Amino acid sequence: MKNGQKNGHKDGQHDGKVRVAIVGVGNCASSLVQGIHYYRDASTKASVPGLMHVNLGGYHVRDIEFVAAFDVDKKKVGLDLSEAIFAGANNTVKFTDVPKIGVKVQRGMTHDGIG
Repeated sequence: MKNGQKNGHKDGQHDGKVRVAIVGVGNCASSLVQGIHYYRDASTKASVPGLMHVNLGGYHVRDIEFVAAFDVDKKKVGLDLSEAIFAGANNTVKFTDVPKIGVKVQRGMTHDGIG
């Protein structure tokens, strides 16, 4: 990169993390959270089923960090994200155990009468 830049940032302006907030802790969110946990130690040199790139733009899968989550389902609100991804009406396949993440699902705004 030019001028001491890495990942499009000047040196010292970021800590190498991609912070993600989830709005709607449904089946897609469940697969995403499980996948990030499952592939966090994947080798950048190996072909990994289910991933096109382990490292993209200088960021590894393990650099993704969940920092907030919102939902309207009372069965998910207040739970740790690792628990909420399997709660309520979610029915996606559980392919790995996810340890506590430390992100409590907050109540989202209801705009469509659901919840």
